[in-house]
Amino acid sequence: MRKVADILKRKGSHVETVESELTVIEALQLMADKNIGSVAVVQYQKFVGLMTERDYSRKVILKGRASNETTVGEIMGIDYPSVTKNDTIEHCMQLLSSLNIRYLPVIEQGNLSGIISINDVVTETILTQKETIEHLQNYIHS
Repeated sequence: MRKVADILKRKGSHVETVESELTVIEALQLMADKNIGSVAVVQYQKFVGLMTERDYSRKVILKGRASNETTVGEIMGIDYPSVTKNDTIEHCMQLLSSLNIRYLPVIEQGNLSGIISINDVVTETILTQKETIEHLQNYIHS
């Protein structure tokens, strides 16, 4: 059974982080430069939340706020459930689906050790299915 550790092994565990005092426009520029949809928000080097493209669209654009005056800390999401490296892909998929979220922080011993997205979970599921098909084809042909 595949686990979060398998995703992090494949994609790496580096997480782009920003301070909560950073302006939203600066965080968006980082996200655009790195081609990512979220950044982890830290305060005093501790994980405190995530800022996502969804946060930006719903909490800045739709409310008519200025991206260069609003801080990441003002719009970040803080209610994300966390997972560990030992959690299963199925558990992650259930969390993402039931809570209608796109990202899960991976927390180990109180520290952020990665972020996985719905895309990561789907990709891992597809890879698992491909391996199963290969095993079955090898079994049939042997």
